[in-house]
Amino acid sequence: MHCPFCRNADSRVLDSRATDDGCSIRRRRQCPACERRFTTIEQVQLSVLKKSGVAEPFNRDKVISGVRKACKGRPVSEADLARLGQRVEETLRASGMGEVPTDEVGVAILEPLRELDQVAYLRFASVYKHYQGVEDFEQEIRRLREPSPESTATH
Repeated sequence: MHCPFCRNADSRVLDSRATDDGCSIRRRRQCPACERRFTTIEQVQLSVLKKSGVAEPFNRDKVISGVRKACKGRPVSEADLARLGQRVEETLRASGMGEVPTDEVGVAILEPLRELDQVAYLRFASVYKHYQGVEDFEQEIRRLREPSPESTATH
């Protein structure tokens, strides 16, 4: 780690702690050359493995952008979309996989979107699950009318 003050190529770790969310590590460092202290935050790079086999860094904004299209004209705020994006990223990080297939990203979107807005959920699911006809929508609507696993667990 280069010192941000003198650009020395070495530093000594004085203290390491996990951040509150557990997704990164905060390290307090000291430069042996100028003796100044600085903090770094290290985070594991989460990658998305595309169907083509190419891996690219996870981008929460891409998740939000895709969901925003499904929410067009719905009573969903930008803050709602930001929370959904954060929840999707936390779910993917909690899986422990460094490379996540695109299908898993879609699966991680479905439940939070279902809870946020059922119409937007149907729009997103129709593309993600490749609905072929009205029957697919009818089947999904029947599932939506069933209580979600979270709501039955709290009662």
